[in-house]
Amino acid sequence: MALYQCHYFKTASGRAPAREFIESLDSRSQRKFFYVRGLLEEFGHKLPAPHTRYLGDGIFELRFGVIEGNIRVLYFFFSRNQIILTNGFVKKSGKAPSREMHSAFERRRLFLEHKRQEEASL
Repeated sequence: MALYQCHYFKTASGRAPAREFIESLDSRSQRKFFYVRGLLEEFGHKLPAPHTRYLGDGIFELRFGVIEGNIRVLYFFFSRNQIILTNGFVKKSGKAPSREMHSAFERRRLFLEHKRQEEASL
């Protein structure tokens, strides 16, 4: 039984960039993603390398290799057992691209701001 639940970050227009990225992969790569996501939902913070790595400022990367290359899906933890998947990309160099990192940081900020506003309106 999964102790954590993964959710896709949604933009103001309703897009889910991480889901769109996963859907762009071939079916074998998608299956690999869902397998690794299942490990993340089971183990959460305790999922070890090479499946995950902390990148800083609350952002982690889910890591797996497939035919397209080394895939990274960035995420953060929210509340006790929620994991928010922000974006994904094919890694082509040693470091995560700064554009992808900036997107993850900004989406985390927007998500948390939205949640604070929801709580304040209750």
